Amino acid sequence: MGDFVHLHIHSEFSLLDGANRIKDLPVRAKELGMDAIAITDHGVMFGAIDFYKACLANGVKPIIGCEVYVAPRSRFDKDPNIDGKYNHLILLAKNNEGYKNLSKLVSLSFIDGFYYKPRIDKEILEKYHENLICCSACLAGEVNQAILKSDMLEAERVALWYKNLFGKDYYLEVQNNGVKEQVLVNQKLVELSRKLNIPLVATNDAHYLKREDAYNHEVLLCIQTGKRMTDEDRMRFDTDELYVKSPEEMKQYFANIPEAVENTVKIAEECNVTFEFGHTILPNYDVPEGFKTHFDYLKKLTDDGIKKRYGENPTQEIIDRKDYELSVIDKMGYVDYFLIVWDYINFAKLNNIPVGPGRGSGAGSIVAYAIGITDIDPIKYSLIFERFLNPERISMPDFDVDFCYERRQEVIDYVGRKYGQDHVSQIITFGTMSARMVIRDVGRALDLPYAEADKLAKMIPNELHITIKKAMEQNRELQEKYDSDPEIKKLLDIAMALEGMPRQASTHACGIVITKEPVDTYVPLYFRDGAISTQYIMTTLEELGLLKMDFLGLRTLTVIQDTKNLVKQTQGIDVKFDEEMNDKEVYKQWQDGNSVGIFQFESQGMTNFMKELKPDSLEDIIAGVSLYRPGPMDQIPRYIANKKDPSHAVYTHPALKPILNVTYGCMVYQEQVMQIVRDLAGYSLGRADLVRRAMGKKKLDVMAKEREIFINGQTDENGNIIVPRLC
Repeated sequence: MGDFVHLHIHSEFSLLDGANRIKDLPVRAKELGMDAIAITDHGVMFGAIDFYKACLANGVKPIIGCEVYVAPRSRFDKDPNIDGKYNHLILLAKNNEGYKNLSKLVSLSFIDGFYYKPRIDKEILEKYHENLICCSACLAGEVNQAILKSDMLEAERVALWYKNLFGKDYYLEVQNNGVKEQVLVNQKLVELSRKLNIPLVATNDAHYLKREDAYNHEVLLCIQTGKRMTDEDRMRFDTDELYVKSPEEMKQYFANIPEAVENTVKIAEECNVTFEFGHTILPNYDVPEGFKTHFDYLKKLTDDGIKKRYGENPTQEIIDRKDYELSVIDKMGYVDYFLIVWDYINFAKLNNIPVGPGRGSGAGSIVAYAIGITDIDPIKYSLIFERFLNPERISMPDFDVDFCYERRQEVIDYVGRKYGQDHVSQIITFGTMSARMVIRDVGRALDLPYAEADKLAKMIPNELHITIKKAMEQNRELQEKYDSDPEIKKLLDIAMALEGMPRQASTHACGIVITKEPVDTYVPLYFRDGAISTQYIMTTLEELGLLKMDFLGLRTLTVIQDTKNLVKQTQGIDVKFDEEMNDKEVYKQWQDGNSVGIFQFESQGMTNFMKELKPDSLEDIIAGVSLYRPGPMDQIPRYIANKKDPSHAVYTHPALKPILNVTYGCMVYQEQVMQIVRDLAGYSLGRADLVRRAMGKKKLDVMAKEREIFINGQTDENGNIIVPRLC
């Protein structure tokens, strides 16, 4: 790294303070010629991984840190007259061990120390300070607070305590923020540095990217604190200097203490945290004695399950499918994954906790069916294992499991006992400012009459992922108001700047993470409303290779179980509703339109569809649910006509008939797509799954490429055909 151009900046872009998105920060740093930049959110590490990836993408070195709150006494003390005050402190991770210690400190600040704010204390700082760089923080730091009280003896005492703990990794911060008190503090810090031989470092609080963002930031603070811009007592900063400053600005301001700028380079060079993505970290599953390997245990469970499901003499097709799946599961390292899922589902079933039969791609596994993870026969319904797991798909498999809504927590508690409570956590999720919501919020902050802001908000089309910009393109009246009314233009410009930002944190409805080591070894924890969750969202946890499980509480399962219990109690009949699916009287309910109260069949459109379809088998019900959605709905008339007279079904190629005859010549299921590209163009099922996913996500560029391969085939560099052309 060069000299004087690499600044570490306190980027306080947290959920509660910051008018720009985390990913924009490295982009701005690159524009300004920085080689490194630090993120130190207030008390949290929400955006650390997104920041890290964005830095790497922009050629900027990421420095991972946090601005922690330090309790005046113990973190357990919570006297409002004493402990409502706290001091700021900057901690930066030097390496991965430092990151673990930082994660531990931030987690404990929520779990043990939360009182108005998440707080650490000096006891745990002494315990977890290794491989951390410590900086004295902004005006709210303990040293600076003593200076502002004209108590230099206390400032010296505090500074020496931190120096004794961190040694050469403790720095006194000088800042350029436009606050008059900072000028005095900077002078005293220079004196303190020379007297105590503690190095200085030039830093900068950045609450927004550019100076012109200061007003938007004030509006955001009003939204977050429930104030209006006209309120005299609203929270505000008496400066517009809290933006990301250029290296030149910082060098010029601190020209008289160049070593403070030089030390930013030194800090950047010493901070080298790295994250590994895509490497799976599964918790340890203890198999019973007598089994040499985990695979041996899974194979035993599967072999026993196959006999239970298919009888003592299963067909060769079933045996081959079972052996193939086991080999793929073993090769890809997911033996423990299957055992972990089997274990908690088995616990639920042994304790009469209703469990769903399985859904999603996991239903395509005969191993999952054999050991009881699912209750859907993949052979009977032509479900494909490769849609769930194949060597060409690098993402983690994912079983979506439904439990009785009232007893779901019992399963989660069991998992906590099995792997250790500190190895299991719920997962955070963030609500964001949607287009309509942010218009109303900004309107209130600007003291615009509610009716007027509400009228504007209702001009935004009720579409998923709609933005204000897109709405103006679609709604001419909204665009005209923007062009003709300065007040509305101001409101919408601010709203567009804030749109999409996090609004509040909450807990994911069903996501649970289970880790090999304690959760806070990998990610910091968050505490809210009595529940502990990770500070990273579900997709980030998956990227880090952690095991994420979905424990969905389904009220329908509770209602079914209650109904079965009532039938048993009043009629003496033990209902086995999932064993026989050929009761004509049941299908007659759909044929007659009596589907009120049946999930996914309650709408008038679906009721009319069923009355016209006249379903008489489970396959018709499955096809009906699959067809009644945007896109496939166009095939409904054809499906109904072909069901009434199968001779009308047209197959554009003879190879399509065995694949599509179950749906009367209509392409309905994703498995059918996979079978078609396999049988007609020689695709492996792994590659066929890539085509299926591209179609599902409407990736037109991928689909265009695969169309060429589907029709004309593909050769390797030696000219050998590796995918035959269309037969």
